Amino acid sequence: MKILPNRKGDRANIYWNESFSSRKIAELLFSLLPKERSVPIALFCIGTDRSTGDSLGPLVGTHLLEKTLPENFHVFGTLEDPVHAVNLKEKLEEVNRALAQPFIIAVDACLGRPENVGTISVKPGPLKPGAAMQKDLPFVGHSHITGIVNAGGLMEFFILQNTRLYLVMALAKTITEGIYQAGLLYQSRIEGRKAE
Repeated sequence: MKILPNRKGDRANIYWNESFSSRKIAELLFSLLPKERSVPIALFCIGTDRSTGDSLGPLVGTHLLEKTLPENFHVFGTLEDPVHAVNLKEKLEEVNRALAQPFIIAVDACLGRPENVGTISVKPGPLKPGAAMQKDLPFVGHSHITGIVNAGGLMEFFILQNTRLYLVMALAKTITEGIYQAGLLYQSRIEGRKAE
């Protein structure tokens, strides 16, 4: 989790309740996915169910397991089996043992400016989990999705504990649907290539 600024006009930042938010997430994510169908996609959902604000990742992971994703999409980090600061390195090793050179999409909550709460970002490159809490954790992902769950400031731990569950659930549902739709786009591209 880190504190994110927001750049006006940045199309990679989407408010969860704006029109077609899930479709916009899907299109951005789809544009970042590898073109080769043999590359496994690891959805690495970071966070813990012991903190309302930090439960975004595990909620997304849990919702994704209820969807029919392409066969090369793999979910790590759920409410039942979360990926968090204590086991992050171990879970990354597990992903790399289970999958041959996976493309990792990290999903995490973050803190930001008050006016940007409720924003979802889909961007290339890794994220740095635990940055707002001054935790020294490895960078994660070839691309990442973050949801701003609350405003950053002093005492981030208490801010996360006092984050509204409604917003976290809304962000999780929007992100899940966006990933699902990106999977459908990815599947149709793969099937189109098989037909050629």
